[in-house]
Amino acid sequence: MSSEVRNRRGAAHILAAFAALLCITAVAGAQGDVSGQISLIERQGADRSDPGTAVVFLEARGRVEPQGAPRPMLRQTTIAMTGREFVPHVRTILAGGSVAFPNQDPFSHNVFSNAEAGPFDLSLYRRGVSRSQTFARPGIYPIYCNIHSRMVSFVIAVPNPYVATVAADGRFMIANVPAGTYVLHAWHEHAGGPVTREIVVPATGLPGQHVVLDARAYVAAPHLNKFGLPYAATRADRY
Repeated sequence: MSSEVRNRRGAAHILAAFAALLCITAVAGAQGDVSGQISLIERQGADRSDPGTAVVFLEARGRVEPQGAPRPMLRQTTIAMTGREFVPHVRTILAGGSVAFPNQDPFSHNVFSNAEAGPFDLSLYRRGVSRSQTFARPGIYPIYCNIHSRMVSFVIAVPNPYVATVAADGRFMIANVPAGTYVLHAWHEHAGGPVTREIVVPATGLPGQHVVLDARAYVAAPHLNKFGLPYAATRADRY
C-alpha cells in the first residue's frame, strides 16, 4: 500500500472521528421544552383549588449541566407579609438560595417553619424590617407566622433550574431542558404530597405530559405553632 493511500485513509479516519465527536457534542448540548397539563381531582362539593399554585420540576438522573445561568429569582426572592397574608402564596427557589420576608404590616410577625428539610425561626419583628432565610436542601417548606394562625405559604426548593409554576388553566412549560432522563415532580398543597414519574427527554423536548393530582382527601385543618402547640383561641392579633 502506497504512502499516499495510507495518508488518505488516515485523514478519512480523522474526519470520521471528528464528525462523531461533533454529533455527540450536539446531542449532549441539545435541549427542548417539557410541557403539559396539571389536573386536580377534588371531592364533590369541595371548594375548587387553584392549579396556579402547583409547581412542576425535574430531578435529573445523572449529571446534567444547566444551559445558561438560572433566573436570578431562583437564587434570591421575596415573600412579603401584608394584610396578614404571605404574598405570594407559593415561591420556588434553587436549593442554596434565600428568601426575604419583609414585614409590610403595622404589627409584628414571626416567620417560622418546622419542615424536615430545614426548620427555622426568624423570631418576632416589626413593620419595615425584613429577614431572610437560606434553603440549603431541596424540599417542600410550609411557612407560617407564630402570631397569626391563618398565615400560610410554601417555599419549594428545587435541585436545578428546571422548574415551572403552573398557569391558572393547569398548563405548564419547563424551557430549555437538556436531553436526558429525569424524574418529573408535580406538587400542590392539597394533593397530599408530590406525584412523580420518570421521563426521558429527547433533544426535541417532551410535550403532552398530563399529570393528575388527587386532592379528594384534603380537609382544611389548623396547624400548630412553632412550639408544637395549638394557637391560642382568643389571640387578639393586635401586634
